[in-house]
Amino acid sequence: MDDNQNKKKIKIVSKGPYKVTGDIPLYEKTITRKGNTYELTEIRTIPHASEYSLCRCGESKKAPFCDGTHIKAGFVGAETASKEPYLYRAKLTKGKMVNLLDDNRCAFARFCHQKHGTVWELVEEGDQAELCQEAIQGSNECPTGRLTIVKKSGEKIESDYDPSIEIVQDPEMRVSAGIFVKGPVLLEGANGQNYEITTRKALCRCGKSKNTPFCDANHVRIKFSDKS
Repeated sequence: MDDNQNKKKIKIVSKGPYKVTGDIPLYEKTITRKGNTYELTEIRTIPHASEYSLCRCGESKKAPFCDGTHIKAGFVGAETASKEPYLYRAKLTKGKMVNLLDDNRCAFARFCHQKHGTVWELVEEGDQAELCQEAIQGSNECPTGRLTIVKKSGEKIESDYDPSIEIVQDPEMRVSAGIFVKGPVLLEGANGQNYEITTRKALCRCGKSKNTPFCDANHVRIKFSDKS
């Protein structure tokens, strides 16, 4: 079998959908509030073929899959996000026990909110192991890959994820959120140039992001829903 058929990859089709290859598991999940914190709860496993196309224009009637509506809608979806490596884009914040890298991408998933504060507060003010662990958890749960905890030795603390794609609902905000991609999944731009491989990224599926292909939380502003 051709190695390319087994490659876990998302190809951005010019003016079209995300073409997914490599039989990547597909789930629908919901952002659930638990007191001061949030977590992802699985709704269902979405049946799919080994290759499938996900809507990124926000207009499909067969969401999360593409139904060709992008053609009628005149969808462009030109990529505007930087392809520079994360370490070039991220800002370093020094904390008491650990440091924090932050590249400022946000999908408004709110997992950075922990029991005793936000990840930023926990890094800057935390001087106990419990608070440090909360900062690590909140950082690793950020679906965009925006936040990374770094030990004082310089070692990054990151969770390993098996490849998966999550179609996310956000009932608290009454919207449908982005596409959360986990694990070492290659993201290829429409021009054939690859983005840096990261274990966490959130892709836009409302068609209105200003940082395409990545989610920038505009789904909240426009009240996007894939259930309409």
